[in-house]
Amino acid sequence: MLYLKIKRMIDVVMSFAGIVLLLPLFLVLIAAVKIDSKGPVFFVQKRVGKGKRYFNILKFRTMRVDTPKECPTHLLENPQQYITRVGRIMRRTSLDELPQIWNILVGDMSIIGPRPALWNQYDLIEERDKYGANDVRPGLTGLAQISGRDELEIEEKARLDGEYVENMSIVLDTKLFFKTIFKVLKHDGVVEGGVGVLKRNKGKSIGRENAAL
Repeated sequence: MLYLKIKRMIDVVMSFAGIVLLLPLFLVLIAAVKIDSKGPVFFVQKRVGKGKRYFNILKFRTMRVDTPKECPTHLLENPQQYITRVGRIMRRTSLDELPQIWNILVGDMSIIGPRPALWNQYDLIEERDKYGANDVRPGLTGLAQISGRDELEIEEKARLDGEYVENMSIVLDTKLFFKTIFKVLKHDGVVEGGVGVLKRNKGKSIGRENAAL
């Protein structure tokens, strides 16, 4: 409990500093999104937060405005066709995630924690319940992200999220923070459509997929 309070203080200080220091980069990315394609700068999506309460996550928009709404990328047929030119660069470098610094500042998220599931990713939410991973603030990055990211299957993601919750500490958080920077620079684990998730969903009925839309 003590570390959770310290963790929240670290989140507030670092997210505020991040917004101030990265403001010039934010302005450049905002201009790039607007010039590249029609539509809003930010993409807002309902995600699952601490205690399975919903919140709206912020991202820079990387896909066309005619992309099917509330549908995970791995359920789209040929997701590449929807990604904009600037969006492709931002997704590869994870720059599209930067607006979530605001989500961290206001308390929806933490810097380190399980990545917030989409409201309709019922299989992931259910798996995380087994490990208590829905009982902490979701994070900008976490153990699953530095261990495979898009390439991991649902069960493995949930297991790693549970491992993080069980071993949460300032040492682990610091280690994951710097490992994330290294992974982002190498573009490790970024797979449009999610290889592991595709394996997990192979053979599911069309009715289950429609229920998730």
